[in-house]
Amino acid sequence: MKMLSTVMVIVFSLVLSGCVSNLSGSTYSRSDARRVQNVEYGIVQSAVPVVIEGTSGVIGGATGAVVGGIAASNIGGGRGQDIATVLGAVAGGVAGKQAEERFTRTQGQEITVRLESGNVISIVQELEGGPVFSAGDRVRVLTNGGTARVTY
Repeated sequence: MKMLSTVMVIVFSLVLSGCVSNLSGSTYSRSDARRVQNVEYGIVQSAVPVVIEGTSGVIGGATGAVVGGIAASNIGGGRGQDIATVLGAVAGGVAGKQAEERFTRTQGQEITVRLESGNVISIVQELEGGPVFSAGDRVRVLTNGGTARVTY
């Protein structure tokens, strides 16, 4: 049973790593490729560090519930074992959901840009895998529908 619990923890880690997506300005999704984007130029007015919340979906909770239920199923016997299994699954589900949110949380920047048009906009994007901006940087702002990114 310990081997099964270990295997489940490994599976849980692999599942969570598959949930991570990159929100930096230099990473494009497959659907972004070959799409027309509008380009505007501007000057960075400020770049403030922010934390981008992690995802808190079903995967972490479900995986945690399975691991918690399996781990707790070794406790007691009969009716007590059933109760321990249920409580372990609930506790594991809560812990798994929280672990998923912490694991997928990232550092980002809120970048305020004064465009050449005179408009001032703010975009939040992930730092990992992308450039770090500073006030005074000349940048490009790429927009496609409601999605925007800041690049050099």
